[in-house]
Amino acid sequence: MRTILNVLWLVFCGFWMALGYLAAGVVCCLLIVTIPFGIASFRIALYALWPFGRVAVRRRDAGAPSAVGNVIWFVVAGVWLAIGHVLTGVALCLTVIGIPLGIGSFKMVPLSLLPLGREIVPADAMAFAQR
Repeated sequence: MRTILNVLWLVFCGFWMALGYLAAGVVCCLLIVTIPFGIASFRIALYALWPFGRVAVRRRDAGAPSAVGNVIWFVVAGVWLAIGHVLTGVALCLTVIGIPLGIGSFKMVPLSLLPLGREIVPADAMAFAQR
C-alpha cells in the first residue's frame, strides 16, 4: 500500500513540492552562512518525493543552534513551503482518492516550518524503537 500511495503522491504533488524544496536549498546554498539550511532543504526534498513509510523524528542531540536556525528558516522559506503543503493538501482532499495524500501533505507542514533538529527515519525503525 505504501508503494501505491508513494507513486500517487509523486505524480500528484511530490515532484512539485520537491522542486520547491530544491529551489529553497539552492537559494540557501548561495551564502556560506545558510548552507545548513540548504542541506536540510535537500534532505526534505528527498522526503517530499517518497514520504510514505518514513517519518521525521526530533533529534535528541539538537540544541539551541537548531532552534535559532529554525526561527530563521521559518521566516525565510518555511512559511512559503508550508503554504504550498496546505494548498496542495486542500486540493488533494477535494477528491476521495486524494484524501490520504492530502492528510500526508498536512503532516509535512510542521517539518516544512521547523526542519532543523529533525531526521527522517523509516517508519518500521520507529515502530521497532517504541517497543
